[in-house]
Amino acid sequence: MPRPTVAQLTYGSCTVIFSTLAMLLLSQTSSGPGVAVIAIAALGLGLLVAMTVPVPRPSPASASASAPPVRQQAQPEPVPVPAASVREPTAS
Repeated sequence: MPRPTVAQLTYGSCTVIFSTLAMLLLSQTSSGPGVAVIAIAALGLGLLVAMTVPVPRPSPASASASAPPVRQQAQPEPVPVPAASVREPTAS
């Protein structure tokens, strides 16, 4: 599993903090179980936001640099010519 990016950590943390404050202020709860439910809901919401932040994809330039090199096709080996078909220069 890849490590979370800075953006994911930032958005998730801000979501947890602000959603906890908003839910506590809106619900006006002061009981322990009520605060625990709100805290768990805020953590779940922060996790959801952190996981849905788009992850940057590598640029085409860096992707091609990390790709394995393309193998060149082997050149065909020259076919040997039989010695009988080779003409030697004649002295005149």
